[in-house]
Amino acid sequence: MRPSDPLAEPVEKFDYRKSVQKIEDRYLFLSFLRIDKYFNRPIASVIVRAVFRTGVTPNQLTYAAFVLGLAAAYLFSRGTAAGFLAAGILVQLSSILDNADGMLARARDQMTEFGAQLDIFLDRLNEFFLFIGIVLGEYRHEGSVPTLIFGFAAMALYFLQVTLFYLTKNFDRDYQKGETGELRSWMMFGIFLFGVLNRLAAGIHIFFFLGVGVILAQTINFFLKRKS
Repeated sequence: MRPSDPLAEPVEKFDYRKSVQKIEDRYLFLSFLRIDKYFNRPIASVIVRAVFRTGVTPNQLTYAAFVLGLAAAYLFSRGTAAGFLAAGILVQLSSILDNADGMLARARDQMTEFGAQLDIFLDRLNEFFLFIGIVLGEYRHEGSVPTLIFGFAAMALYFLQVTLFYLTKNFDRDYQKGETGELRSWMMFGIFLFGVLNRLAAGIHIFFFLGVGVILAQTINFFLKRKS
């Protein structure tokens, strides 16, 4: 476990390649759709370069990403087109910072188990409040009860698939972290697009049906393990 003090073992120069060395996503189709590699990380590297020789810690960037997510959730919940636009932008900024924290930790050799768990912990909290904000905000904006129901169902399906994912990892004794980063970044990018385009109802329905499909695939995959 590395020390948490950013100046305890100073690294002279920011190394971009070192900062992005992490476990690759396990999903083959993401080999061709790497939003982190081609969009989020290059932008995040600007932030990392700016704070690299300062006292800013990776965990502080994690907290900053969380705060931006909470602000986005609040703006979504207001149910206004302007709020949706601003919230969408904040969601994408939060996603970029969510890349920057790990990049800073790797570049400085400051990776810790607490930092990795903090990132996962706050990501789940962030997603919970974002879903609540989106569903309530869209209901306040359009007043559609079916969309409200679909929204909470999509939220439940998302957290069910997250639970099943970690249960399966535990069954496989797979203790790697960060292998689904691209998937989460695409989800956040989708929220960004649906927000700025004021199409949250469409996004809610898409997330619902994606959730059904993912859980079905997870269930089949788990029971196939019995034969292997």
